[in-house]
Amino acid sequence: MADKPNVVNNLEVDRLMSIVGAVQQNPDLGKTLWRANTRWLGGFQSEANIRGFTIKMDEPPDLAGSNTAPNMVEMVLGAYGCCLQTGYAMNAAVMGIPVDKIEIEVEGDIDLPGFFGLEPPDNVWPGFTTVRAKVFLKAPTASKEQLEELHRRVTSTSPVGSILARPVKVETQLVSRRSV
Repeated sequence: MADKPNVVNNLEVDRLMSIVGAVQQNPDLGKTLWRANTRWLGGFQSEANIRGFTIKMDEPPDLAGSNTAPNMVEMVLGAYGCCLQTGYAMNAAVMGIPVDKIEIEVEGDIDLPGFFGLEPPDNVWPGFTTVRAKVFLKAPTASKEQLEELHRRVTSTSPVGSILARPVKVETQLVSRRSV
């Protein structure tokens, strides 16, 4: 009879540790490539296709959109919140901390004159100038010290947090087509 898997926070801890161990032994396994394809649907509506999932995006009415879906910067905020939740669930499981609930409120500031091109980027940045997250974590058996260590681990290793916090090299190439 097989051993019952060590499951904490609905995650198989041994499986997580096996993946971490494989990357630790062979760091090249950790060099991954992620992809998304997007398609314009007209107006401000678009969709992203990611690993077979379709995610629609649109602008709100106060930006002349039709409000059929979240906009792109809202998706970034959502991605950061979900990335943090993944980090809390995973790190807590590895630390042996059962978590009952994780909720995260994320908000960010954008100056529209930068986005609209009314000011040069040197004067008004077109992207987020500040992103704030509040983490509501319910882990009744964890000590204050464990929660502080968990928070430090999560915030220092969040891929989306790192993308937001540090400059990333972006290369965008225009491939002009008369027909698709």
